Amino acid sequence: MYTIALGPEWLSPDYLISHFGLIGILVIVFAESGLFAFLPGDSLLFTAGLLVADGQYIKQPLWLVCTLIVAAAIIGDQVGYMIGKFFGPKLFNRPNSKLFKRENLDKAHEFMDRHGPKAIVLARFVPIIRTFAPMVAGAGSMKYRTFLTYNIIGGIGWGAGVTVAGYWLGQIEFIKTNIEPILVGIVLISVIPVVFEVLKARKESKAAAAQAPLEAEGQTPGQRGRHAKR
Repeated sequence: MYTIALGPEWLSPDYLISHFGLIGILVIVFAESGLFAFLPGDSLLFTAGLLVADGQYIKQPLWLVCTLIVAAAIIGDQVGYMIGKFFGPKLFNRPNSKLFKRENLDKAHEFMDRHGPKAIVLARFVPIIRTFAPMVAGAGSMKYRTFLTYNIIGGIGWGAGVTVAGYWLGQIEFIKTNIEPILVGIVLISVIPVVFEVLKARKESKAAAAQAPLEAEGQTPGQRGRHAKR
């Protein structure tokens, strides 16, 4: 098996798969798609593909593994959408807890505003955002048919795509002998969009803070610059 030194051992892909097999993968994929945002989705799917090729811990054929993973991903997003539909604006007023961070929901909301319905597909490849995007879609009254269409596309692209990539790349000797740093790299790369969104939000926040005093005076930055030259 492979080890990955990020986060607690019980959340590492090799631990989950070696102890719970395919059932564990499906539960994690379902939960991360619409309930909890701290689970190792990308690295788990990649490792699942590797182990299908290896045949030690996952005995089922690749087509069946991918079909079940895609189904778990789609159903998980459906649950997230229904949670958003049922609770609506109450979600955004919910206090922080160990399992819920309001800022994560806000990030997902901004992501949805920026990308529209296609965010349901894009969010699949962004940790944290992929958990809260369906909730925001439900709370924002996105048409169910629209959500379902993008949910299916995203579920197939992420669930089958990452798993198949792990299966085929896992048969390359270099990949097999360097799997741990590769898994760490997958985790780090998947976090890049989140870091980018946070930095962008901070930049926009600073710009808005600088603009506020000028708007209070009834001046734009350009007007202020012209007044200063005089």
